[in-house]
Amino acid sequence: MSEFRSGFVSFVGRPNVGKSTLTNALVGEKVAITSAKPQTTRRAIRGIANRVSGQLILVDTPGLHRPRTLLGERLNDLVESTLGDVDVIGFCVPANEKIGPGDTFINEQLSKYRKAKLVAIVTKSETVSRDRLAEQLVAVSKLRDFAAVIPVSAVAGEQVSELAELLIGMLPVSHALYPDDISTDETLEQRICELIRESALEGVHDELPHSIAVTIDEMGEREVGDVFDIHANIWVERDSQKGIIIGKGGSRLKNVGSHSRGEIEKLVGKKVFLSLRVKVSADWQRDPKALGRLGF
Repeated sequence: MSEFRSGFVSFVGRPNVGKSTLTNALVGEKVAITSAKPQTTRRAIRGIANRVSGQLILVDTPGLHRPRTLLGERLNDLVESTLGDVDVIGFCVPANEKIGPGDTFINEQLSKYRKAKLVAIVTKSETVSRDRLAEQLVAVSKLRDFAAVIPVSAVAGEQVSELAELLIGMLPVSHALYPDDISTDETLEQRICELIRESALEGVHDELPHSIAVTIDEMGEREVGDVFDIHANIWVERDSQKGIIIGKGGSRLKNVGSHSRGEIEKLVGKKVFLSLRVKVSADWQRDPKALGRLGF
């Protein structure tokens, strides 16, 4: 029997190439929020995938991009510090989009990280024909000499197990670094904030997704009754954005509350009372003090 392996793997790629969806598929539960909006992931979220052969600690990072704000710079710094410490980097490129300047930029950045083994992962393989997938695999293989190139569909569950075993095989021989009964090292408060932000991202457009942050004032179980109380704030940068989040007659905020409450109830395993307030912190993405208050 082969030796048990354990270590850290990080997925990189342009925003919205399926990194968080792939992390969730490998872990087997939702540990990272997903959205079609860029810059959805804002922290290095660790998902833990346990297999007989080893333990994968998946560090889901923000998408590497050319930053336009102080927040963007901090997110890029977070990615760079994370990538310097992992054992394997999985470069994610979607099957349904031609390789572009963003992919080339990230591929060039990968040369900095000499410690990690590099794997190319062609995501969203279910969205294209076999011929188109084969073309994309060849195109990705030409970017550099990867240790492996593998197609995967996190949505359809195709090649997910194969990818897990491939990645584990590249990790150092080691005992498990986390207990085998946990799926993430995120705190409950962090996970709840992320689920609220995920709901708030739905249906908004342009620059608003970047301007949304969530904090919690207080949360906990009621002394009487099996209910979990949460009092949270959704932060935006301008009064006009506050109006968009709230919606006509409060309709949009109500939808955000009902959707996120359903997800939080799955997480905490009981009924949830969720109170949401929308607050403005002017240009918080560019304000060091405001970034600190909001957890960045």
